[in-house]
Amino acid sequence: MSISKTRQKLVDVARQLFAKNGIENTTMYDIAVASGKGRRTLYTYFKNKDEVYYAVIESELDRLSDKLDEVASKKISPQDKIIELIYTHLNMIKETVVRNGNLRAEFFRNIWMVEKVRKKFDEDEIELFRKVYNDGKEAHEFDIDNVDLVADITHYCIKGLEVPYIYGRLGHGLTEETSRPMVVKVVYGALGKRL
Repeated sequence: MSISKTRQKLVDVARQLFAKNGIENTTMYDIAVASGKGRRTLYTYFKNKDEVYYAVIESELDRLSDKLDEVASKKISPQDKIIELIYTHLNMIKETVVRNGNLRAEFFRNIWMVEKVRKKFDEDEIELFRKVYNDGKEAHEFDIDNVDLVADITHYCIKGLEVPYIYGRLGHGLTEETSRPMVVKVVYGALGKRL
């Protein structure tokens, strides 16, 4: 097994253990045993459990990033792409939290740790929005004076919606299908796009 596959296996096993038992109740020894690797192998890749936890968060953010890149590469209009990016971001974050069971509560308790690891993802997502907004501006679909600012605002607005979205407090009782026209109206209005 290659170095990267071994490391990824350790991260995958750790994620499952963290989700099942919680971070506090999972030891480095537990990760080594469950992965079928020795403690020496585990410590070759990670100095401590915090490093393993960072790697788990990075792995989950990589999944989200790959999905956003997939949406960004679609051959659809910039206006449709922005809406799809918003819903993809929120749905993937929710799926990640739900998929990680017990990690859910600790995910929010360790928000500063998550934010530290998340910094590169946030920068990449802002850059992705910037590109789509520039494409829309060049195609005369959006009337934006400052693309950088609009990309920042979009990213931080979506990030601020994550927790209410995960807990079902956002648009209570609405499906994505029924909420989409309202979201489109808000987003397109902010972008100077006529409906």
